[in-house]
Amino acid sequence: MAKLKDKFWLWGQNVGIHHACGNGQYNLPGVNQMDSAEGCKFFGIPNCCRVAMGSGPFPPFDAEAEKLKDCKQVVWSAVGAGGLTQHNDDKSDLDEVLRQAAIHPNVTGAVLDDFFKSVEGFKTSGTVARHTVDSIASMRKKLHNFPKRKLDLWMVWYSYQLDYDVADYISLCDVVTLWTWKGSDLTILDENIRKFIAKTPQKRRLAGCYMWNYGEQKPLSNKEMQDQLDCYYSWIKKGDIEGIVLCSNCIADIDLEAVDITQRWLEKVGEEEV
Repeated sequence: MAKLKDKFWLWGQNVGIHHACGNGQYNLPGVNQMDSAEGCKFFGIPNCCRVAMGSGPFPPFDAEAEKLKDCKQVVWSAVGAGGLTQHNDDKSDLDEVLRQAAIHPNVTGAVLDDFFKSVEGFKTSGTVARHTVDSIASMRKKLHNFPKRKLDLWMVWYSYQLDYDVADYISLCDVVTLWTWKGSDLTILDENIRKFIAKTPQKRRLAGCYMWNYGEQKPLSNKEMQDQLDCYYSWIKKGDIEGIVLCSNCIADIDLEAVDITQRWLEKVGEEEV
């Protein structure tokens, strides 16, 4: 049987990018120097979602892929963070993801980050997503028909977007990850997970786990962090959630109590069989 830690992933991004976003808009302390591969080793987890933000990585991904060669599984972003406008309007890095999959057998899929619009973005643009349904259907076909092996299509879905009318997009995905942007919304995490499960039948589901309250630009309290982990653990044990995606190496080395809590929790439960 697999161990619980085998179901964990790191949300891997470029060193220092969370501090740099919006000239420090997240109010993060310290200086980040840990890269994605180092983050996986730090937490003792084998898998990485390697995701582009404003500082990259940009194609070709060879240098970054080489760093991740010891990971069991790597999923690359075909659509990166919301600030990457070059991934809007049906444009993506999917061709580069497929090229990496041809080189590296540990590449198992592609993820669509920040795919649905914010509430404000939806009001402004009138569109709910960064790509058309036809574009995502084409991505899915290319991933599933990859000659060497079937590759999975992953999606990021924020809890505040759960009532969006996006079933046509969700139906095309193999793996859906749920993220709680505002720490204050963790009080209804269990309720949101129930809704998430109901809206993703027959899908693989993972919980995105922040270790900083990005939405409200402050630390998560110790209780918020521990309760979040305990909630995910409960749903994993029930079989409704497959695993957890930790965000991220960009804050793992800046002396956060939430990171320490996560490490201790991983040491406690990581060897359990699931």
